[in-house]
Amino acid sequence: MPGRRALGRQFGWLWAAFAVSSYGTWLGFGAFPLIAIVVLHSGPTQVAVLAAAGRAVGAVVAVPLGPWVEFRRKRPVMITMDLARCAAMVSVPAAFAFGVLGFAQLLLVSVVVAAANIAFDAAGGAFVKTLVAREDLLIANGRFESTMWTASMVGPPLGGAAIGIFGPMTTVVADAVSYLLSALGIRAIGGTEPRPERTGTPRLRAGDLLEGWRHILAHPTLRPLLLNAIAVNGLIMASEPLLAVLLLGRLGFAPWQYGLVFAAPCAGGLIGSRLAHRFVTRFGQQKVIRTAGALRACWPVGLAFVRPGVPGIVLIIAVQFGLVTCCALYNTVLSTHRLEHTAPDRVARTLSAWSVSTSASIAAMTAVWGLLAAVTGPRTAIAIAGVLLLATPLLLPRRETTPGDSREQAASLT
Repeated sequence: MPGRRALGRQFGWLWAAFAVSSYGTWLGFGAFPLIAIVVLHSGPTQVAVLAAAGRAVGAVVAVPLGPWVEFRRKRPVMITMDLARCAAMVSVPAAFAFGVLGFAQLLLVSVVVAAANIAFDAAGGAFVKTLVAREDLLIANGRFESTMWTASMVGPPLGGAAIGIFGPMTTVVADAVSYLLSALGIRAIGGTEPRPERTGTPRLRAGDLLEGWRHILAHPTLRPLLLNAIAVNGLIMASEPLLAVLLLGRLGFAPWQYGLVFAAPCAGGLIGSRLAHRFVTRFGQQKVIRTAGALRACWPVGLAFVRPGVPGIVLIIAVQFGLVTCCALYNTVLSTHRLEHTAPDRVARTLSAWSVSTSASIAAMTAVWGLLAAVTGPRTAIAIAGVLLLATPLLLPRRETTPGDSREQAASLT
């Protein structure tokens, strides 16, 4: 089977580093909202501000990181970002141990981690394109996607159990350690990586900050895909802190139940990511993107009808399973599509611009939905987001493109 194809020792180390980092992240799923609610006794507005401000300021900080990453060796950048995330996360349990943890520190750590995430993902995407042959990109992205969903299936219930037994800082420590292990795994990749060469002026120019957006906005399919991502990611993630408040607060879900309702549906992520290669081979990238992109918008409105107890658990698991399956299929194909339609000397800036745009939209919508929840209540705000999501398939691209189109447009931009 194509999915079992060997992609080499270096990819194996990269995949292992991604896996350990993903497991650490999902062990700590919802850790900051949980700490804000349980330890700092924050309300819905503060929890929404925590999620929004970290992403917003992190996205602003990450704007110059795209061109900075583009013209540097990618492995050292990834290692540096891992170590920065490790140090930031370690500061939280350290402050808690000394009794000085405050809301401002959670905000600062969120900013650092958000900016480092964008830089790491930009460097990682560019590195994968140089490490893996073009015909294997879909397989590689499928493995990353399936690993992420496996971690999201296993991590939250284990994290919830660990929090229940050892306290709210346990998963934060685990997340910090995972970044350290990821850095060691990336270092173990070995080999030589040539330093990217700049064309034209050797210094960073103001225009370099916009190069990723110029490429996306000039491309006939990347442009609508980004607009769709901005709307869909923003609306889905804006509901996350409100759902945490609704489940953990008003409906009285225990932490392990909160973890369970988001972990069990992640089996759909394995299904979606494994089907990506087969569906693309049979139907083509564009048809899979349009179909999966439309289907994923249909599920979140169901979260507005959640109730306490077993019926609520069953409803959330069913809704999340459908959403996750469609998202995993869509994300695997989208990640490959972006790399195939972006010239090698623009990958880091393009991925960085994409992440900055989606992070900024998530931050803005999270802030707006936090205010909306304060006025209407979390359940109503979640319902409004779900209804608006039903219109987002209108933003998906209508026409087919080939990777050659991106080369032509790259030439027109130089």
